[in-house]
Amino acid sequence: MKIFQCGHCHHALYFENHTCENCGHSSGYRDRDRIMLTFASIQNNALIWDREQLGYKYCKNNAYDVCNWLIEKDSPQEYCTACQLNRTIPDLSDQENFEKWRDLEVAKHRLVYQLQKMGVSLISKMTDDNGLCFDFVSKQNDPNLMTGHANGVITILLKEADSVERERMRKQFLEPYRTLIGHLRHEVGHYFWDRLIFSNPQALSTFRTLFGDERLNYGEALQNYYKTGAPNDWQHSFISTYATSHPWEDWAETWAHYLHIMDMVETAYFCGVNIKPKSIGKAKKTKVYFDPYTEADFDTIITICMPLSFAVNSINRAMGVPDVYPFVITSPVIEKMKFIHQLLLPKR
Repeated sequence: MKIFQCGHCHHALYFENHTCENCGHSSGYRDRDRIMLTFASIQNNALIWDREQLGYKYCKNNAYDVCNWLIEKDSPQEYCTACQLNRTIPDLSDQENFEKWRDLEVAKHRLVYQLQKMGVSLISKMTDDNGLCFDFVSKQNDPNLMTGHANGVITILLKEADSVERERMRKQFLEPYRTLIGHLRHEVGHYFWDRLIFSNPQALSTFRTLFGDERLNYGEALQNYYKTGAPNDWQHSFISTYATSHPWEDWAETWAHYLHIMDMVETAYFCGVNIKPKSIGKAKKTKVYFDPYTEADFDTIITICMPLSFAVNSINRAMGVPDVYPFVITSPVIEKMKFIHQLLLPKR
């Protein structure tokens, strides 16, 4: 993600900041050009942008301290482009629900930022049946609910925002990595399979060559996976064990990791990261000199990513916490990511 700064004092701002911690100016994110605006005054119930004196209002969810995205003051919309994708949110009178929803919104807004930068179409399912929406729900009313995707509806169980429960499930399923942003990236990958692959005969043919034939019975494939597990040599061709269960899951897992890598390299670029370890060969050195969303050659991106992930994993180990990116990316997986990268290039 980009690094943001206060337009008044130039102090660094996080993506989620509502105010500058240095000068106290209000701040808000304008998604159409991905910049942070700052405001010193309010006139006629509108936030007045310091630089150009234009008027804005916050998304209605700003009242819950979960959104700092901006809308033009005269717009009939009450919700920003990210919050318009919400179809269901939990009962916010329950404090536990509220805290979990807030964490889910942070992850979702970061996902929407990335999808917008990728140039893909983000239409709310509430206005177009081919669109996308999110249901953030609890199992209390329906014990059969599961995190997943179906026909543009991404369902995320609130318990995924419980760090203790998420860690329990990570260990239960022997996963090296389980996060809210990871879930969202995986599930939205299923949605974009429908949008990018299913209706494109050439892309579908290449998909089947790289990932396998999705016409394999999905239910039976998952049952078999949970019964027998992944093959012993899964790491040669797959990014995770779950990716071995069915071509659709291989796509969604690979898509999620493609997004992980793009976000990691973009953040490193805007932070000016230069990896030059002492007494180690050239393979572990890199300078992140470009925004990956402007780079057509995925080999260049992955070459940058390898030493970068080694460095950040080393920092995490120094702090006694798990690796940021505990995965091995093999040549077959890189070929799958290249396919995704090429599919998305024309949309930017």
